[in-house]
Amino acid sequence: MAELLDPRNDFLFKRIFGSEENRDVLITFLNRTFAEANRPPLTEIHLLNPYTDKDAPRDKQSILDIRAKTSEGEMINIEMQLFNKYDTEKRTLFYWSKLYSGQLQGGQPYKALKKCVTINILNFSFLPNEQYHNIFHLREERSGISLSDDIELHFLELPKLDVSKHSIQEGGLVNWLLFLKGTQRNQWEVLSMNEPVLKKAMDTLEFLSQDAEVRQLYEARQRYLHDEASIREGAFAEGEHTKAIKIASKMIKMGVDLSVIIEASGLSEAQVLKLQKES
Repeated sequence: MAELLDPRNDFLFKRIFGSEENRDVLITFLNRTFAEANRPPLTEIHLLNPYTDKDAPRDKQSILDIRAKTSEGEMINIEMQLFNKYDTEKRTLFYWSKLYSGQLQGGQPYKALKKCVTINILNFSFLPNEQYHNIFHLREERSGISLSDDIELHFLELPKLDVSKHSIQEGGLVNWLLFLKGTQRNQWEVLSMNEPVLKKAMDTLEFLSQDAEVRQLYEARQRYLHDEASIREGAFAEGEHTKAIKIASKMIKMGVDLSVIIEASGLSEAQVLKLQKES
């Protein structure tokens, strides 16, 4: 039996959740997510960008998200993020705003705008709490009065999902997230026991994992995602180093003690001494 591919790869995630033949998989996943926000279940959705062979996992510009529309006109965007791209909150608001403003055609009134929901599935910890599922709305801070219900942001953080703390639930979101996190095949039967549609997602993953062409596309996308993450990490580290040098240089000019500069900047003693000689 072929080794299973990683469903957290955005190309593969879209194949499983964003294809027309698996709309029931997407609806069930959304309903498990929305149940934790006390929302009524969806019965139908329209995929705005269903997976097709034209989706290009090798294309560096590709954003393999899933966009859907409910029967009431509500817009939903789902994105799987395997690596931290940093500025996640700003990136989320930027793409949410594009989805929201993109609804209006020329001359339409603002009241034509419908609610937009963004669901980010993160393979890294992002928010400073222990909840694996965080939901944001636009509320007045003290009274809790809603300014508008048009914005709803979900963050599903897979690293926070500890199987020892979160038991398998009957028909719950946890089952889906454990599947995405890479639960072993020998646990699938238990996960899908109360989730028949989850079994379909599992079958799709198994089928795709045995397809040679899919594996090639998957591996190409995986290489790109790893390369992109490495470049981003390098740029981030370089930026942090530049920041540390600026802090140390300023403290040197202020005549701060060497040990304090080392502790505050995170630079080594040799690096700080070199800066002292150059200043």
